[in-house]
Amino acid sequence: MAIVKIEKLCKSYFLGTYTLPVLKDMDLTFEEGEYAAIMGPSGSGKSTLLNVLGCLDRPTSGSYFLGDRDVSNLSDDELSFIRGQRIGFIFQSYNLIPQLNIIENIAVPMFYQGKSEDFCHQRALELAEMVGLTDRLTHRPYELSGGQQQRVAIARSLANDPLIILADEPTGNLDSESGRDILKILNSLCEQGKTLLVVTHDAGVGKRAERIIHLLDGYIERIENNGHKE
Repeated sequence: MAIVKIEKLCKSYFLGTYTLPVLKDMDLTFEEGEYAAIMGPSGSGKSTLLNVLGCLDRPTSGSYFLGDRDVSNLSDDELSFIRGQRIGFIFQSYNLIPQLNIIENIAVPMFYQGKSEDFCHQRALELAEMVGLTDRLTHRPYELSGGQQQRVAIARSLANDPLIILADEPTGNLDSESGRDILKILNSLCEQGKTLLVVTHDAGVGKRAERIIHLLDGYIERIENNGHKE
């Protein structure tokens, strides 16, 4: 089943009288449980594509179906609701709230969706255990290593059982050993049926994906099929 489908998708930015096209006539489909990577040089459109897929920005033209819904022209409030319900985010810089402990950081997306405190706490405990952080539950982000902070971010991304998880350079700030640990967790998510889309500069990260979408100057230059999850 297709989780994401974009057709003739374009994104331009309007700077006074100048139009800057960033994404150009993109057609892509991501299936349920797929592990895909987006790669390309700086300025190729990777971050813009991630922002559109994450409902942080709208396409200028074309369509974007997330699940069975066309989200191309939704209002800001509707996009915010979709982000909270259907999309999980993992960032290079973790984006944790420093004043909150591990459990509280993981629970934040659920609170925004109006879930009860008991539900949020229990679900956060389960997710913390899944990423191997049961001995760090009351710690705050500054008390954790980079790899541990990224584990928290992964757990948080799963809080509302999203349709798709978007990861932006998830190992970019980590040493090699911590990076490998994070990639193993991401692999396990796909094995559980999650759909994962990773933006990366690291060819080693890309090789773990089933498909690599190579971007160049706002176009899809080519799609490389690895056909496996390592």
